Amino acid sequence: MLSDMLLVAKKEIRIGFRNPWAYSFLILFTVFSLSLLLINARYEVSGYSGVTGSMLSLILYLLPLMSLFLGSFSLTAEKEEGSWNLLSTYPLGTSSFILGKYIGLSVVLLTILFFGYGVMGLASGMAGQNFEINTYLLFLFFSCGLVLLFLTLALWIGSLAKNRWQALTVSVMVWFFTIIAWPTLLIAGLGLFPYLWIKPLLTLLTLLNPAEFVRLFVVIKLGGGSVLGPEYYQWVNWIQGSSGSLLFLLLCFFWLLFSLTCVCWIWERRRARA
Repeated sequence: MLSDMLLVAKKEIRIGFRNPWAYSFLILFTVFSLSLLLINARYEVSGYSGVTGSMLSLILYLLPLMSLFLGSFSLTAEKEEGSWNLLSTYPLGTSSFILGKYIGLSVVLLTILFFGYGVMGLASGMAGQNFEINTYLLFLFFSCGLVLLFLTLALWIGSLAKNRWQALTVSVMVWFFTIIAWPTLLIAGLGLFPYLWIKPLLTLLTLLNPAEFVRLFVVIKLGGGSVLGPEYYQWVNWIQGSSGSLLFLLLCFFWLLFSLTCVCWIWERRRARA
């Protein structure tokens, strides 16, 4: 199983670095990272402020969309090009295939990410305008969390979509719902329930949106918990606690495990029907 998974991952890495979409996102994210450096040149980037909040929002717009496109297109390409029909005739387990895909795509996306942040850090060092190290690492952690969690959503989309156009449409819908429309829908939806239900529903809905709980973690770690409002006091308390980071990593792990298990189940059902 491990050897099969590694073979699929290596194949995905080779394809990923030949994909023009990957290089388009690489250039886009590098330019984006340098634009963050220009912001840093004018303002001090340390802790949570209006500048860091704007930077977090800009990252939140770009990285999930990048992950959704590259991940969903990878699986739908297997269907459209017929390569999965060939692979399914071999003794290749569904879990090995999906996990290999996830690992390979993660390597490609994280390479884009680290390249962009590396260029930003190098240019910042040469200009003598360094980020505050804790803020820089939290931004990097925030970006990695978004990429890895939204990649599982991309695999969900790719396993359900029939072709690239359908994957593109659903990816944009998921991105719009989880990133752009989320605050408005949350306020409108929670307003329909009694006040005592708001906090538990808010916690449940936040756990369903990876962009939201990663954003909350980073904002609180940057010292911006007071701007979130009383509904998030419980989140502030447990994230600022001694075991807050560990609990958050466990949450991300179980979120990834559940999502990848569901993707494997969907792909196995489609394989059985083929």
